[in-house]
Amino acid sequence: MHKSHANGEIDCYKPKLAGFWTRFWAYCIDLIVLSSIGGLFIKPIFRVLDIPVTNPSFLFFTPYKITLLIVTLLYFLLMTKYLQQTVGKIVLGIKVTAKNEEKLTWGTLVFREVIGRFISKTLVLPYLLVAFMPKKEALHDLFADTYVVHEDVYEKRSYFEYLKNEKGEKLQESPNV
Repeated sequence: MHKSHANGEIDCYKPKLAGFWTRFWAYCIDLIVLSSIGGLFIKPIFRVLDIPVTNPSFLFFTPYKITLLIVTLLYFLLMTKYLQQTVGKIVLGIKVTAKNEEKLTWGTLVFREVIGRFISKTLVLPYLLVAFMPKKEALHDLFADTYVVHEDVYEKRSYFEYLKNEKGEKLQESPNV
């Protein structure tokens, strides 16, 4: 969104990027939601079906842990596809957007929410990138060309247009903003 002034100044409004702590607390809320789903729905189903919850059968993975992994990946993938946000992001008023400002595609989201998140969660360090990157991106945001922004919160950036007289000569310098 742009607004022009008579003096050549142009105001540009960009969505405010969500920082590390906002995203961290949203993720914590999502972990609570996922833990609740596991404890209230998945674990009782495994108990009723008499499927062991704690004994690893293959490479330290139990059917229960594999089911939780699938539910977790589907939660992040489907919530982000249909709502652009998970429960944690809804509570904190942030959402995922594509850098090109188009609709999020399945390919983008599979790359961001499944592959990128798996790498970020495995290594942990890529999540910390949000605190240091100029556009507050985690590794999975860089992979998928996405941003996490605040809903309905914008930052104003002003700059000057070059003013020219009738002969095309420059009248005013534009500061680099």
